[in-house]
Amino acid sequence: MTQAILRQIIDYSHRANPYPLYEELRETPVYHDADGPYVVSKYYDIQSLLHDPRVSSDARNLKATAGDPLGDTEEESALPPAFLRLDPPEHDRLRRMTNRPFGPPHSPRRVHEMHGELADIVSGLIDGIGDPERIDLVDQFSYPFPVTVICRLLGVPREDEPRFHTWADVLAASLDPVPGADAGERAKVSNNARTELGMYLAGLIEERRKKPGEDMLSQLATAHGPDGAMTTMEVMSTAALLLIAGHETTVNLITNGMLTLLRNPGILQRLREDPKLAVPVVEELLRFEPPVQLLPQRSTLADIEVRGVTIPKGSSLWLVLAAGNRDPDRFENPDRFDPDREDIQHLGFGSGIHSCFGAPLARLEAQLALGELARRLENPRLVEDPPPYRQNAVLRGPRHLSIACDGIRP
Repeated sequence: MTQAILRQIIDYSHRANPYPLYEELRETPVYHDADGPYVVSKYYDIQSLLHDPRVSSDARNLKATAGDPLGDTEEESALPPAFLRLDPPEHDRLRRMTNRPFGPPHSPRRVHEMHGELADIVSGLIDGIGDPERIDLVDQFSYPFPVTVICRLLGVPREDEPRFHTWADVLAASLDPVPGADAGERAKVSNNARTELGMYLAGLIEERRKKPGEDMLSQLATAHGPDGAMTTMEVMSTAALLLIAGHETTVNLITNGMLTLLRNPGILQRLREDPKLAVPVVEELLRFEPPVQLLPQRSTLADIEVRGVTIPKGSSLWLVLAAGNRDPDRFENPDRFDPDREDIQHLGFGSGIHSCFGAPLARLEAQLALGELARRLENPRLVEDPPPYRQNAVLRGPRHLSIACDGIRP
């Protein structure tokens, strides 16, 4: 195997089905060539490294290497790094502060209490689909749903939600490489959107400090707990993280989910008849088609030995979650979509201190979305398979998903 396999993994021609490449990659569980990254692809190794304090997520520790095909994908931003891209103790402080208004133990019912509002958003989007023979699930459902949810979570006024949709569109597009496009112009457009988003958030934070509500942004802006208070820049950075990271991954989870169900009509029929099946369906989807395929841009803070290979301090590290999720040493028949698995301890949300912060919300969104789509779409079928995919190899999902059905049930 040569370094070409890394180029193949990020090459668009393999986007529809990268899993044979991951199978090949697992034959060399710790792969390294020349000055490229160290690539880890087996389940237990990835899980161990996700819990290893010698692995850094801080981009400031990452040295650019000529052989890393994803080494230059970090977006410039005027905002400070969000906790996703920090190490302890900075990471721990900001994550604790963000978690207080979001989940247990301080706000244990935050996500649960959104159930009714999320269900209403899902119903409204399905009601608005229009022609049942010409559905683009991404544009008409998967894409607008999560950004609307993030707006409601943060407490963005309803009249301002369209502005958030516009910023999300621009920032999502900036994550996808476009061969032949003017990189400078793309960066300018992206940075303008980030600046506008930042200025808007700064104004909204100031309003919430003067007149707080029950929304999450109010609580982030006004909380004074054991870790002190967040600065305005830290609140802005955290809110932007919730918008960008929370939105993109959920779009892919829902779209990959519907694509997988349409390819497995027996399971789709079971879900239609039994809404409770949505829980194991979503967990198996997070294993079978994870929305985040790999974690690049990690680095080692010390020498780390994995399977007899020493990964030197300061090395660039890739953790290929999607390869680990289909590791036959961990999962029986890993290439089969099977929501009846008794053990689906997947890597779809990562693990360790950087496990997906928004996992409870993403799970609920996907369960409601796929359950209602299964119930309400009559005889749904794929118009194009495979569909056109996004350019992004890390956040992998269809850019469009064309579906036709006989009608839409009330």
